[in-house]
Amino acid sequence: MLGEKLKLSDFDYRLPKALIAQYPCAKREDSRLLVLERDKAKIAHKSFTDIIDYFSPGDCLVLNNTKVIYARIIGRREKTKGKQEIFLLENLSKNTYRVLAKPAKKLTVGTKLLFDRGDTQAEVLIDQGMSKIVKFNRNGNKRCLWQDIGLVPLPPYIKREAEDLDKQRYQTVYATEEGATAAPTAGLHFTKELLQAVRDKGVNIACLTLHVSYGTFAPVRFEDITKHKMHKEYFILPQETKRVITQTRAEGKKVFAVGTTSVRVLETCAGRVEKTLSVQEKRGWTDLFVYPPYRFRAVDCLLTNFHFPKSTLLMLVSAFVGKELLFEAYQKAIEKKYRFFSYGDAMLIL
Repeated sequence: MLGEKLKLSDFDYRLPKALIAQYPCAKREDSRLLVLERDKAKIAHKSFTDIIDYFSPGDCLVLNNTKVIYARIIGRREKTKGKQEIFLLENLSKNTYRVLAKPAKKLTVGTKLLFDRGDTQAEVLIDQGMSKIVKFNRNGNKRCLWQDIGLVPLPPYIKREAEDLDKQRYQTVYATEEGATAAPTAGLHFTKELLQAVRDKGVNIACLTLHVSYGTFAPVRFEDITKHKMHKEYFILPQETKRVITQTRAEGKKVFAVGTTSVRVLETCAGRVEKTLSVQEKRGWTDLFVYPPYRFRAVDCLLTNFHFPKSTLLMLVSAFVGKELLFEAYQKAIEKKYRFFSYGDAMLIL
């Protein structure tokens, strides 16, 4: 495969449906951890709490502190009373959003929506096919729209309705910046106590923000993966995070990225500071699509979950590991019955 152009079909694999996690573990830290050492092509099976053993004093752990909003909203069309689902994509202005609609064809310009939860109505302003521009009438309601009438936006491979437990568990314990419509799932395994243990070992913890959106999970529709275009997502890499990573690099220590979202921000901001490869303070939009071959500049180690076949996330991790070795690790995980996807187990790549 070396030197050959990778195709979409090269990133496919067969996964038993029983291994797709429908619920999180009873405790966040109860997840399993597959540890993959790239230089030795060595695989080890651990518990997530063992992650502490792989840090050294002076290393840096980078977290994505985005907070998931309750982006899935169920209502009904005023005239026909038919059920209508919308998914918030982007807040364009006060109470005006770009949304995905299901069903889409029945939501035309002028259609009014009613909602059972909260004192809220809405009207379609612009029809763009699958996506619509919708304005919500809040009737003086000062609560946040998504808190008032939204549901936790669980991914479609979780075959159940969102429950109260998802409000806590489909959110990292360090989430502070509202704006994501999907969780940065690699971070779901951490507890506040485990993060404190990381600090106590002398590891610096730095935060950045990438508001994970529906676009991250949009399917690749071309066999030639280079034709795929990522949706833009908003990110922030603050000055303090730049400082910590620059110091980590200068001291010859390692940068651990938690999740593919953190990787995409770090690689978007990668540059040189005083002849040392580091990252730049920056904010804006990124559509960086990472796939093999790719030379990583800002990340030494990666904590990630197990990803969907043919997904851009799987392609990024393949670029970090090497496709053959990664798929060998995935096969081992399947044989050992690891739990896959958002509420599944984790992989630490060294």
